[in-house]
Amino acid sequence: MRRCDVCGKGPSQGNRVSKAKNRTRHTWLPNLITMRTEIGGTVQRVKICARCLRSGFLPKKVRVPRQKDGE
Repeated sequence: MRRCDVCGKGPSQGNRVSKAKNRTRHTWLPNLITMRTEIGGTVQRVKICARCLRSGFLPKKVRVPRQKDGE
């Protein structure tokens, strides 16, 4: 599904209009990013649009690199 898990933004449809007023059908897709976040104590992958990510609706869950043996 091409839909934001936070705001529900999805594909929109309409016409592309050329200079000669020719109309062709077109679909615009939202700018979705797959990210990891913590929801209810568990880390989950969610699809979130760029606007929701920029607005800070969900905190990013950043991976912590593992320590090598002997360090």
